Amino acid sequence: MTGSRVVSLGHYQPSRVVTNDDLAQIVDTNDEWIRDRVGIERRRIAAPDESVADMASAAAEKALASSGLDASDIDLVVVATCSSMDRCPNVATRVAAHLGITAPGAMDINTACSGFSYALGTADHAIRAGASRHALVVGAEKLSDLTDWTDRSTCIIFADGAGAAVVSATAEGEPSGIGPVVWGSAPDKKDVIKIEGWRPYIWQEGQAVFRWATTAVAPIALEACERAGVAPSELGAFVAHQANARIIDGIARRLGLTDTVIAKDIVESGNTSAASIPLALSKLVERREVPSGAPVLLMGFGGGLTYAGQVIRCP
Repeated sequence: MTGSRVVSLGHYQPSRVVTNDDLAQIVDTNDEWIRDRVGIERRRIAAPDESVADMASAAAEKALASSGLDASDIDLVVVATCSSMDRCPNVATRVAAHLGITAPGAMDINTACSGFSYALGTADHAIRAGASRHALVVGAEKLSDLTDWTDRSTCIIFADGAGAAVVSATAEGEPSGIGPVVWGSAPDKKDVIKIEGWRPYIWQEGQAVFRWATTAVAPIALEACERAGVAPSELGAFVAHQANARIIDGIARRLGLTDTVIAKDIVESGNTSAASIPLALSKLVERREVPSGAPVLLMGFGGGLTYAGQVIRCP
């Protein structure tokens, strides 16, 4: 097996929409202030009885239905999340049970907002090593459970949702559809985004995160392109973690992406951490904004501070 490729995508968002005007009723903020600083207009918030596993399963079910594969074909389930309230069983086993996948390798990965790229890299490595042939990779978060709704600096940002991808081995002689992952962390900045304690709230030092993301992420993204043998000018799309519209624009400028589709799902979905990349990518593909086979740069970054990115071929 020479590599792997993304075969299909799926996403899920809760039905409840919370606008900036809605938030202005509970904290001292307004629509203009939120749009100017983070670029968000609205976000989706899950119902009290809707879990991370429920949303992950819904997105995974759609990705599997679009893949042409059966549940029996899936031999690995990897879920990226930092917001599941349950320690055990993990979300991956619950997704597998919901879809009727029998005896898969099943693991959760927690690197917060870079989680989907970490999970995708892990699945790609498992397939390259021959430990898997068809993997289900999911990013899912219910950040509303971890949000202090009296803190205007954070409650305007975070939201809920899930995105999923089916990843399969490429045929012999077929080029890989997933480029080498570039991953790492900046442990000296581990405390600028935190979710600590038994029933914790998300806390972040926004300016420190902004400065780091707008200066450190572009060189990492460029390295991911170089390892994949793709020039930034050849990219069909750039799907970064949907943290802040100004951060996304800043990275895109540093990469010189002038004619590339730039995912801006943050406007309508907010920051959904590990779910943001597959959620945004799935929407781009659903709307047919990126041609099949086009190179797409994925770039996750966030709590830890961890980062991971790779170039994939659009399914």
